This record gives sequence, structure tokens and C-alpha cells, in this order.
Amino acid sequence: MGTLYRSGALRRSNDRSRLIITTMMGMVLGYFLGISSPYVSLTKISLPSNLISSLAFGDDHRRPSIERFFPDNLVTPQNVPYLVSRQSAMFCAFVMPVLDLIHVPTNPRGAESLPPMIVVPESDFYLRRLWGEPSKDLTMKPKYLVTFTVGLNQKDNIDAAVKKFSEDFQILLFHYDGRTSEWDEFEWSKRAVHISIRKQTKWWYAKRFLHPDVVASYDYIFIWDEDLGVENFNAEKYIRLVKRHGLEISQPGLEPNSGLTWQMTKRRNDREVHKNTDERPGWCSNPRLPPCAAFVEIMAPVFSREAWRCVWHMIQVVLTPGSDASTWNNDLVHGWGLDFALRRCVEPAHEKIGVVDSQWIEHQFVPSLGSQALPSLQNAIVLTGMPRLLLGETENGKAPWEGAADQVLNGVWTAIRNIAPWDAVRR
Repeated sequence: MGTLYRSGALRRSNDRSRLIITTMMGMVLGYFLGISSPYVSLTKISLPSNLISSLAFGDDHRRPSIERFFPDNLVTPQNVPYLVSRQSAMFCAFVMPVLDLIHVPTNPRGAESLPPMIVVPESDFYLRRLWGEPSKDLTMKPKYLVTFTVGLNQKDNIDAAVKKFSEDFQILLFHYDGRTSEWDEFEWSKRAVHISIRKQTKWWYAKRFLHPDVVASYDYIFIWDEDLGVENFNAEKYIRLVKRHGLEISQPGLEPNSGLTWQMTKRRNDREVHKNTDERPGWCSNPRLPPCAAFVEIMAPVFSREAWRCVWHMIQVVLTPGSDASTWNNDLVHGWGLDFALRRCVEPAHEKIGVVDSQWIEHQFVPSLGSQALPSLQNAIVLTGMPRLLLGETENGKAPWEGAADQVLNGVWTAIRNIAPWDAVRR
């Protein structure tokens, strides 16, 4: 027994001696290198992320590195915490000063000074528990994200719509009326994500809460209105058709009897999907451009992850007639005109944007937010240079907000059709 003890003590002494001697030699070598190269700046050392990732100082590597520094017979369940604390102290003393000099340009902006293995640039809307193992929080991860911008008056319609989506779809509700607790009567609401901010449009919410890095876990993102009839819609079949036909941006076909603005979004009975149409004379300067192709409306669009990363950056841009790029920064969040610009985010757009006919919806025209939108519509008319409509009075049989919308739309669409700078850049 005595011999074994002395042998173990001797080996421990030798290991410590080697560690101390190696450290001192490193310090001396560093000193002489420093004084021999006085003009070399060591403020930052740019290293590739894969090299830094190979450094073993995470939790999963502690025990192997302990065993390299200490003999096997010294690493026991009783003294591992002590050895880990010793290793942590050595890490702080010798490794941390080196990490302070590291600059990783491939990290996201603002995180260049962080080791890549602790950088997490993306997130999700998966609900987590407040206890237990994080790896056991999720029995399944939804593949798709469905968002509705809602008011309580439409809760029955939203209930019917949500029931068309399986557990593969994460439900997110944006509440523009500030009323959320009333939705608890629906069992699915307890699993949904609720974001409540009063009197905002869905594109206002989308810009602030659907950043591409936040929704990167989802293959497709549905950004839908609240007044859609979904009796003839099946979400799983819709996803299969979108994938089969290679659609990056899509929408369900619209029932013709529910009111149409564009022929492109009208449901056809003789096919699964269509990607172009014939519009009224003079409406299409090119059969491969909106509104005859590469076009869906903003009421019920569906974006692939890659397409949404581009589209998100266009939200809030207002193009006024005759304006240059320096004025494209107004916060018009109604999304008008966005549908004409979606083609900028996929290529070839006339092949990757389309309407799914065999899964269709109805537009019920219930403008629950319309009466709340008058102040921003009034501002929008000023921003776009359109004549001011006397808000609060009916004109030509239309509600005030509808008349204002028509005038704003005409100005925005005209501006988007005449975007010479964008076309020049694309060429």
C-alpha cells in the first residue's frame, strides 16, 4: 500500500512540475517575442471559426482534458469537482487573456469577439418549460408557422381556421384589440403564441416579430388575415402541392364568388396550381410580370424560409411617385404595393410564385381593423401625394377607409411599376 501511495504521489508531483515548467517557458517565450517585435499590434487576432471551435473548453470536454493533466488514479467521482475548479482557474488565468484578442469576422455583426461555439444567431417560437432537462421540453417541433392578425370579434372564424392546421404548424396570434385572455376558451389557444399591441396591422407585427432569424426554424411562414373562409382548405395537402410545384411564394386560390381584385388569384377548376393569367387589356406590360404572373395578394401569402428572408427587408418601404431612393423610408405598414414587389425575392419569379387552385379559400371582407385605421390612412395619403379624401363620409358607395385605400393603392402601384433603379441593379 505504501509503495502505491508513494508512486501516485510521485506521479502527481511530476505532472505538476511539468505543468509549472511549461507555463513558465511559455511566459518567457512570450516576453521575448513581445520585446523583439515591438511594432506588431496584438489588439485583435482574426482566426477562422472552425479553428476556434476546435478548442476544447466547453462543458462536454472538461473531463477528457482533466484526464490529460492528471493521472487516472487521481480522477475519481469524489475529486472531479475539485479538479474541475482547478482547471477553470487555469483556464481563466491563461486562456481568457488570449480569447480577449480573438476576432471572428464570420460571426454575426456585433458578436465578432465571441467564441463561435457560444453564438446562437437564430431562435424560434417553441414553448419551453420552466423546469427539467431542456432537451426534453419538446416532444415535437412544428415545421411551419401560421400567423393571424386578429380581433376578438373574429374568434369563431379564427377557431375554424386554426383547426385546419395540425400540430406540425405553430400558431401565432397578433392581437390588435388588446384582448387575449378571452381566447382561453379554445384548447389550442393555450399552445399558441399571443402578442398583443393595439391598433397595428399585420405587416407592422411581421416587421417587428417575424425577423428571419427568429422564424428560421420553420420551412414555411403563413401570414394571413382574419377574415378568410377555409372550408375547402387542407394545410398538409397545400404544403405538399407547394413543394411539388416549387413555389417559394404562394397563396390559396380565391373563390370567385367572394370578390376578386385580380384574375391571377382567382381559383381555377382544371388544375392544381397556376402561375400566370390573362388580365384586362393594358394591365400587363409583360406576361411574366405582375399582375399577370409572379404575383399573389397580401391577404393570405405563404413564404418559404428563404423567400421570407428577402421579403422581410421590404416591409415599411413607401415608394412615392417621382421619389428617389433617399425617400424610401416611410413607415407605411399596410403592405400596399408589396405584392407587386415580391418577385424581387425569387428567381425566376414567374416559376416560383403561384396560386394553389385545389386548396382554396374565401375572402369574407370583414374589415375589423378598418375603423381603427383612419389616422394612419390619412397620413398615408399625405405621404403618397394622393388627393385627400374627406375621411368620415361615404363616397361613391364606399366606406371612407375603402376610398382612401383605393387612392393610396393607385399611387403606390404606379410608383412600383416605374422603379427604374431596381431594374438597373437586377440587370
